[in-house]
This record gives sequence, C-alpha cells and structure tokens, in this order.
Amino acid sequence: MSSKKHYVITSITLGIIAAASGLLIGGTNLITKGQIARNEVNKINSGIVEIFGKTATISSEFTVEGRKYTNYAYEVKLGDSAAKACALKTSGSNMYGKISLLIGFNSTSSSAGPVFNGLSIVINEQTYATTLMENYVDPLNEGTRDLDDVSCGATYGAKLIRDMVNEAKEVAKEIFGE
Repeated sequence: MSSKKHYVITSITLGIIAAASGLLIGGTNLITKGQIARNEVNKINSGIVEIFGKTATISSEFTVEGRKYTNYAYEVKLGDSAAKACALKTSGSNMYGKISLLIGFNSTSSSAGPVFNGLSIVINEQTYATTLMENYVDPLNEGTRDLDDVSCGATYGAKLIRDMVNEAKEVAKEIFGE
C-alpha cells in the first residue's frame, strides 16, 4: 500500500509542476506577443527604408497565397515619385536554420521584368549566418555579386536566398502586371 501512495504522490507532484510550467509559459507568451509583433513591424519598416531609401513608405500590404517562400507583399511609395515598387516578405528554412527576408523590386518598362533593388534580413537563424551575410548578402546588395553565384562558404543558405529572390521576382511580375 505504501508504494501505491508513493506513486500517487509522485504523479500529483509532477502534474502540479507541469500545470505550473504551462501557466508560466502561457503567461510569458501573453505578455510578450504584442512586443514581438511590434518588433516585426518595425523590422519590416526599417527594411523597406534600407532597401528603397528614407522617403519610402508602405502604401498597401496583402497576403500572397500559393507560393513556397513568399508570404506577404507590400506596395511601396517612393516619396513623390510615380515609380512603382514593391517589397516581398519571404520565409524559408533548410538544415542550417530558418531565414526570413524582405526583397525589394522596382518596376521597369524593359522586357527583363522587375529590377531587384536589394534585400533586408528579417530573421536569420542560419548556422553560418555571419558567413552568409559577409560573403553573399552584403555583396548582393552592393551589386558586386551575381545572384546565381552561391559559392560563398554558406552555400546552402545562399541557394535558399537565391530561390527566395527568384520566386519573389515572379510574384513582383504579377504585382506589376508584366
């Protein structure tokens, strides 16, 4: 009888610990979820300024359906200019971690389609994040590296970014009606 009592007390104790842990996690989420959402909005706004310049603002946003990487699209107003621009939020992951980007495009009248304007990192949880930034993303934004040149010391991350940019370009073509 004593061993049954021991098992019951152990089970109740573990149940109380699990319930308290669940309440603590739920309470923490309740407190922090608003700030996390605000931080993401701030990161997107600062990313648009980083890509397009200080006068760029979001004029509208919408969800993108049916794409592997592209989640959201933002139509961007470039100050007083009549030029069309958009930013696309993409997310993807590979065996080295998750990455989320904001990719900017300008519309042109050329047959080449939308012009890649640059990208901004929203989330970078890649194992080789620093190598990816220094050897691929920064040179890509500076225009000194070709998008398809993914051999950079973080090749899997670069391939993922390349695929995300290529898909985003197709979505930008649809947005611009090209």
